[in-house]
Amino acid sequence: MVNKEEKLIFERSKKGRTGVEPPCSDVGDAIPEEIIPKGFLRSDIVGFPEVSELDVVRHFTTLSEANFGVDSGFYPLGSCTMKYNPRINEDLARLSGFAALHPYVPEEFAQGALELIYDLEAYLKEITGMAAVTLQPAAGAQGELAGMLIASAYFRDKGEHRSKVIIPDTAHGTNPATANLAGFKVVNLKSGKKGILEARDVAKVVDTDTAAIMITNPNTLGLFEKNIREIAEVVHSKGALLFCDGANMNALMGIMKLGDMGVDMVQLNLHKTFSTPHGGGGPGAGPLGVKENLIPYLPAPRIKKNNEVYSFEEKNTKSIGRLKAFYGNFSIMLRAYAYIQAMGGFGLRKVSESAILSANYIKERLKETYHLPFNVRCMHECVLTDKFQKKYGATTLDIAKRLIDYGFHPPTIYFPLVVDGAMMIEPTETESLEVIDSFISAMEKIAREASEAAELLKNAPSTTKTSRVDETLAARVPKLRWRPKG
Repeated sequence: MVNKEEKLIFERSKKGRTGVEPPCSDVGDAIPEEIIPKGFLRSDIVGFPEVSELDVVRHFTTLSEANFGVDSGFYPLGSCTMKYNPRINEDLARLSGFAALHPYVPEEFAQGALELIYDLEAYLKEITGMAAVTLQPAAGAQGELAGMLIASAYFRDKGEHRSKVIIPDTAHGTNPATANLAGFKVVNLKSGKKGILEARDVAKVVDTDTAAIMITNPNTLGLFEKNIREIAEVVHSKGALLFCDGANMNALMGIMKLGDMGVDMVQLNLHKTFSTPHGGGGPGAGPLGVKENLIPYLPAPRIKKNNEVYSFEEKNTKSIGRLKAFYGNFSIMLRAYAYIQAMGGFGLRKVSESAILSANYIKERLKETYHLPFNVRCMHECVLTDKFQKKYGATTLDIAKRLIDYGFHPPTIYFPLVVDGAMMIEPTETESLEVIDSFISAMEKIAREASEAAELLKNAPSTTKTSRVDETLAARVPKLRWRPKG
């Protein structure tokens, strides 16, 4: 149980108490202000804490117990795949032969690492149905950016100036920013009444000034874009490219290949689908796969294999160039490589099937208790709303806050924006039936509470270190620095 009265580290301070005794200076009794640049010295913190090592350890251990992660419990954060990942892959990523390898080591001393990257690209080609893959992008959004830069280079090489990128309202939120950053004008497109795109609607907006359409499949409603082949035909008829945001690949692995559906480019999230702890700001990896005609524009360098020797190939005049220093986030690639090797093709398919089964189970169990905007089979995540609870004064935010009292991390709320009061639930493939049943039970109890005592939800959570905060005020007027009273 977390100590709700845990003090600030400043409040633990006692004059003269210390937790560390630094070694004597090797330059004599130097005064810090005389040898350390002023930019690295701070003089604006009054009452800097003086605490023992034990105070520090207990303070931060207590705070860590107030945090929630997938190791603590169910984390059904829709569109983010907060699943449990095998610890063995963490151990493999820490093998000294990989972890201690300097990025500037000569190629002849990094053959194992280069072979791993080369083979992982081949695995991802097979999984997606693409002709080539680059592992250089350091995050999903950078993989998207690589795709849009490639689209720009591709049309420029053909002597065409295309200025527009079409983005549906069910695409991931980074897509519009990515297209804009690459210099394109974003054209918004509404999805159909069934929550998916219709080829006829795409045909109304795509023209010879369109460079690409960016589709998320499965989309952010958790629905499969079943018209994707017809959409691809419409897009290709105007000479444009079909880019697919593959962040939701954990619903497709081993079942279908995006390349077979007419997709020209696909970005993946290794840190969502292929065994890397998600969240916390990184690191990530956003590989980009492309069809044959786009290979010349891939970021440089690319890894080549010649007579069992691996090397970087920089020579490519059409390449969009280097996206980041070195070659992506290698430890993330290592985890993904280990995961794919352990699972195999059959295992990856089971991952997708289990994720889909779990999401549809939740949808079917809760669709009478909560409003279901699209009563069709979903993929790896389902979307419910607060429509039934609103008549009692309870909102999606209230439901989410009350879930915390039941020991569950809330799902994604108010996203996607195309659904009012959305609750986007992604159980992933790693949770047991018992855990999912307990989550469903909690959601059902909260629905009853909403109808009988909505005020209970308004005051939730009540079991946490901090009660409900004013989120608008916290975002606009954050308190980032402690000041002593007086």
